[in-house]
Amino acid sequence: METGEGAGVDASSSVPPGFSVPPPPTRPPMVGPPPDGSGLRSAAVALLNLSGFGLGYVLMRCWGRAVACWAATGALLFVALPADPDGVATGVVVAYAVALVLAALDGARAARRRAVGGSWRPVVAAGAGLVLLAAPAGGVALYGSERDEAVEQMLLDRLEQGDRGVAAASGRPFADVRDDYRSALAVYRDLGEKHTGSRAGKLVPKRLDAYYRAISAPYRQNKYCEAVEPLTYLRTVPKAIDRKLLGDLVGFPDDPLATALYECGVSKLGSVTSPADGPELAELLRTFPGSAQAGKVGPTVTEKISAQSRAVRGKAPCTALGALRTIRATALSLPDAKVSALAAKADPGIEDGAYACGVAKFEEKKFDSARLSLTEFAATYKKDKRRARAQDIAIAAEIADKRAAAGKHLPPASAPGGARMELVISNDAPDGVEVLYTGPVTGRAVIGKCGSCSTYSPVNGILSACKAKGKNYPKTTLRLPAGEYHFLYKHRGGSSSDVSSYADGSKIQSGYRYTSCTYMSSSPTFGLTPRDTTSGI
Repeated sequence: METGEGAGVDASSSVPPGFSVPPPPTRPPMVGPPPDGSGLRSAAVALLNLSGFGLGYVLMRCWGRAVACWAATGALLFVALPADPDGVATGVVVAYAVALVLAALDGARAARRRAVGGSWRPVVAAGAGLVLLAAPAGGVALYGSERDEAVEQMLLDRLEQGDRGVAAASGRPFADVRDDYRSALAVYRDLGEKHTGSRAGKLVPKRLDAYYRAISAPYRQNKYCEAVEPLTYLRTVPKAIDRKLLGDLVGFPDDPLATALYECGVSKLGSVTSPADGPELAELLRTFPGSAQAGKVGPTVTEKISAQSRAVRGKAPCTALGALRTIRATALSLPDAKVSALAAKADPGIEDGAYACGVAKFEEKKFDSARLSLTEFAATYKKDKRRARAQDIAIAAEIADKRAAAGKHLPPASAPGGARMELVISNDAPDGVEVLYTGPVTGRAVIGKCGSCSTYSPVNGILSACKAKGKNYPKTTLRLPAGEYHFLYKHRGGSSSDVSSYADGSKIQSGYRYTSCTYMSSSPTFGLTPRDTTSGI
């Protein structure tokens, strides 16, 4: 037996020809019991994968799976950032959570038979996994904070939207922007009631103060009539929003509205055509009956009546009369009985004004209007000492409407003395006649119809009217002082309604007796025509 170097021969020398020695395995066997420490390795990899960074796969050098984890996390960040008030959809969050759990389970399974690479020991890797779990938790907390800030910004944007609405509406007629103000109030109400703790919600009380100031701006500018509607609206706001948000604003509109109603109502007192056009004083007495402003209504009405009663004797009696009548009607319409009773104080002024206005219209050559006014005065105030005078002026106005010369001046207030001449007027017309006259004296006379008379042609009327022998014509006799007279002959109906009146002038001289004949002429149209004759006394 040989000894020596032969004892150190490599074992490969004993391998049969044609065979080689296999390399050692790169991982633990997949069958049989797992290697020692597999549980700690599985936990470490699972924890590292739960961080969302796929670090468990990185330590095991499973690069494909690590890239898949990175892709999932990147997709989540892409969807979630930047944060918005609505947050991330629930489906996305659930999908990502499922992906993390699957990555943890898969990593734990794979790590049972695979060593953690590099210098990381399983205990260190597990500890790092626990620490890195703070990353998702911190990310959730940070995202929640960002989302809250996004919500705050959204609410602030809504607050700004309401502010812009108020700013745009400010200064415009309230009726045109009422809906804009309501929309802004809806924004403030939502923020103040549903988002009380937000930055925007905490700003709502200040915004409501600015809201009230914007709407009540006409009042501060002394535009009282313009301020009534917006201030009335502000009184309804506490019904539409939490009163706690309004604070002292709840009762703010009351005094300004009472003042606006009073000032506006007084400014219209006597200047509107009917109480319906100036309802502010009535609204004041109904809404704020015990207010200082309501207490001033009665004295103001009395003062206005006194002022206009004096004004009817001035240069514009018709204007003052209209004001007095409106003040009286307004006073009667007010809900306070004591104020309504003041309407009677306007009656004497209205009576004086009715007469003065009729006279003024005559002097202004508005003859038809003067006639109507003075005729109404005479019919309404039958016990007034000026009634007869008003009737005379009305007669003169009616004549002047057809014959302007009759309106050069008012008829004399009293008849002159001295002799009077007779003017006998006969009627040769089938219908009655009314004769109006004005001059040194003014009056009217009525002549009955001539039943057996007929209509004349123009030529026959001149030659034949009132000349039939033995015929008794209806007549009237006027006794007139000498002077210039104006006459108006008016048809009084009967056989024909299409008969025009006739106006003419005559001069009455002392020492004469006058006769006149009226008849109906058929050409060019039916009309009354007088024919005068004069004879010495």
